[in-house]
Formats: sequence, structure tokens, C-alpha cells
Amino acid sequence: MARPARVSPDRILAAAAVEFAARGYAGARVDSIARRARVNKAMLYYHFRSKQGLYRALLRDTFGRAGERLETIAASGAPPADQLDSVIVSIAGFVRQHQFFAAIMLREIAESGAHLDAATLAALAAIPRAVGGIIQRGVDEGAFRPVNPLAAYFSMLAPMVVYMAGAPIRRRLSARRLVGGPALTDDAFVHYIQDTMRRTLGHDGHGDTRLER
Repeated sequence: MARPARVSPDRILAAAAVEFAARGYAGARVDSIARRARVNKAMLYYHFRSKQGLYRALLRDTFGRAGERLETIAASGAPPADQLDSVIVSIAGFVRQHQFFAAIMLREIAESGAHLDAATLAALAAIPRAVGGIIQRGVDEGAFRPVNPLAAYFSMLAPMVVYMAGAPIRRRLSARRLVGGPALTDDAFVHYIQDTMRRTLGHDGHGDTRLER
């Protein structure tokens, strides 16, 4: 039994990320994941027991890493507006670094989170909890106008996930020159979201009152 333990679970998780992002949970094949990871199926099952176990482990690991980054920002003591700017940069960077993340999340949304068990949901909850805490602190301190923190969180997250997931389509549109106007870079989009959230949460009269409690 010592031999399977020599294979890093991270290698299997990396292979699983590619397979699940490309094919979804239902279409993903354990054989394909094992080939990508250069392990046999017995080794994969040794670490994760089943395809479902592997999928949930991948999501928990991903949510956990993202949550840790955001919790570090939330604990930094910086002004809430600066923390929110850092959150947006961190989320964008995380999604770029983990390119499978946006595709898997969109699939889960489309399937009503059918594969998220209680432990995986708990790991996921760390992300809106950290961001919502920053927004609520900003409200409490008067830096932000009164808003529902979760509404503000989702209004920020949704365009970022869609933008990152749409990178292949954007590249094809650009290559065929089907969309006019100046090119949009990732950094420009991040700056746009930062500016949008500052305006939405600020006291300058430009915020959307529908975000209020």
C-alpha cells in the first residue's frame, strides 16, 4: 500500500481540473484523468475513492485557496475601499492562475450546484464571507453607503467570472476583427470593475439604490 501514496494528490487534482473544465462532471472520465496525471486508476482511487470524491476535493482545494487569499486581505487593516480593490485584483489573478475555475463554476451554476455537498459548500462560503465582511465593515465605518453585502459581492463577481471564462471567445472575435473599439486588456477590465464598485458603494450619488437593504 505504500506505492500509491508516493504519487502527489496535487498532480491528480491538476489533471482533474483540466478534464472537468473541458467536459463537465458528467462528461469527465476517470480514465482520461488518470492518463493526464500519468497514474493508474488504482492510484487515483486510492487518494480520492471515486470521481465524485475527486471532483469535490478539487473544488474544496480551489475554494480553500481563494478563501485564504481573501481572508488575508480582510485581516490587513487597510481601508475597506483599498481592501476591495485588492480583492478584485486577487480574484482576477486567481482565476487567471486557475483557468479551469470559471468554466467549472459556470457549469455548477447551470446545474444548480448539484455536485456541491455540505463540506464543499462550506469551503465555497469562505469567499463571499470574506468579501461580505469587508463590505459590511465599510458600511459600518461610513466608507460605503448602506448596501446588502452579498448583493454587492455578486454584482462584482459575476462579470469577472464571465469575462475570464469568455477569454477564448474574445480571442476569436478579436482575431476576426468582429468587434470594434479599442482592445480590452485584463488589467483594463480589472480597473473598470474597481472603479464600478467604488462608484456603486460610494456616497457620490452614482450608486444603484437597488443594492440597498
